[in-house]
Amino acid sequence: MVTLSVRTVSDHVALAEIELCGELMIAASAAIGERLSADRIDEVLDVRETTVPRQGDHRG
Repeated sequence: MVTLSVRTVSDHVALAEIELCGELMIAASAAIGERLSADRIDEVLDVRETTVPRQGDHRG
């Protein structure tokens, strides 16, 4: 017997993550070259400038 559970916040988060992964896969399949640039990933994910540096970003 299968019981259905009440949707939780984590369900919404998981669905949002799946959607974002899909958007990245679509962008990657349309990209010219091997990889998406960090700027293109930010654009696809609609990321704004943050105070947290990217890995390998040595501002100072």
